[in-house]
Amino acid sequence: MTTPGASFRTQDGWRYGLLGLPLAFCALPLYVLMPNLYARQWGVSLAALGAVLLAARLLDAVLDPWLGRVCDRLFARSIAAVLAFGAVAAGLLGLGFSAIFLPPLRTPDALLWWAGGWLLLTYLAYSALAVAHQSWGAMLGGDALQRSRVVAWREGLGLVGVVLAAVVGNMLGVPVMLLLLWLTLGLGWWAWSCAPRPARSAAAPVAAAPSLWHPWRRSAFRRLLAVFMLNGIASAIPATLVLFFVQDRLLGSEALQSAALGLYFVCAALSMPLWLRAVARFGLARSWLLGMGLSVLVFLWASQLGAGDGALFLIVCALSGAALGSDLALPGAMLAGLIHEAGDRGRADGAYFGWWNFATKLNLALAAGLALPLLGWLGYAPGARDAYALQVLTVAYCLLPCGLKTGAALLLHFFYRQPAARPLSP
Repeated sequence: MTTPGASFRTQDGWRYGLLGLPLAFCALPLYVLMPNLYARQWGVSLAALGAVLLAARLLDAVLDPWLGRVCDRLFARSIAAVLAFGAVAAGLLGLGFSAIFLPPLRTPDALLWWAGGWLLLTYLAYSALAVAHQSWGAMLGGDALQRSRVVAWREGLGLVGVVLAAVVGNMLGVPVMLLLLWLTLGLGWWAWSCAPRPARSAAAPVAAAPSLWHPWRRSAFRRLLAVFMLNGIASAIPATLVLFFVQDRLLGSEALQSAALGLYFVCAALSMPLWLRAVARFGLARSWLLGMGLSVLVFLWASQLGAGDGALFLIVCALSGAALGSDLALPGAMLAGLIHEAGDRGRADGAYFGWWNFATKLNLALAAGLALPLLGWLGYAPGARDAYALQVLTVAYCLLPCGLKTGAALLLHFFYRQPAARPLSP
């Protein structure tokens, strides 16, 4: 058992966090490789495929809070029940992902139905596994630094999965990608089963699982979620527009696009130990504020770049990737602390993370729904070269996120002002 304040060692970190690798590994191909495969090779309408992807994702997001409540009931029953649930979810995730990339059908209409059904199963299995895994991490407890370590291991190994998926999917093909997913899912679940186990709450019998809306009764959760969503939209907008910015504003090559994305995720992973040191010195909220400030400064600088500034843009990607590390490691640790302070650890963690994941997915949808129509309404179209259109693109890619990120930082400052954490003893 892990008790609050217990040391979270390196071997504990990889055992718990390894499952984050296949979860992140399978996300990128579904958004990048799958549409290209279905549209280019099998003639499926890109518009129709986009509608199917969006519908499946929205339904999945709506079900996340319910999955959180299911996880709470399983944790109240036994740790073995949670691991069994995770094993079934991992198997369904691998099955659905494989079916999407190896369809037995080839006619466009049939492929759309095939993709829609298996996408829904894949998304639901992914969400069920992710909510159970995140809830487990929150229930491990500990001080702010330990909670940050737990999240950093999960998110850091997840970033390794993103980079691995980008390399394997493009260079080694679908069969190798599927084999690697099944292998990492198996290893991830096995490592998870060997990870430190959270203490069960003796005061939370199965029948007493909190309601679906229980987290919303906590004002601290509503405040943290407001910061998280505003900051998340600010981070998702550049992710949605980055290729347009590189292609049209910087006139960058495909090599620059690949290098920019790879550097962004690698630097996010490498920044995790630095953010943990910041937490030890400044505390969670102040460290997250530092990450937001770094992001704002970097994108203000990016707004001054133009054609031929590809090398400088790589520096932007490296620094913004480092800022991303704070967004990945620190909010989840703050949520775990909030659950503990509310007296809900071990009884409602799944409900909190169900709504948290719902907000994460809503951020991505809102970012695309805000940025893309705004660009079109203001006169930008892909391939544009006139000064006005490029200025519109720059404002949307660089300055709009800065404004949203500044708003999130102000909310965080006023909601979560806290004294600096005591430095670790040597």
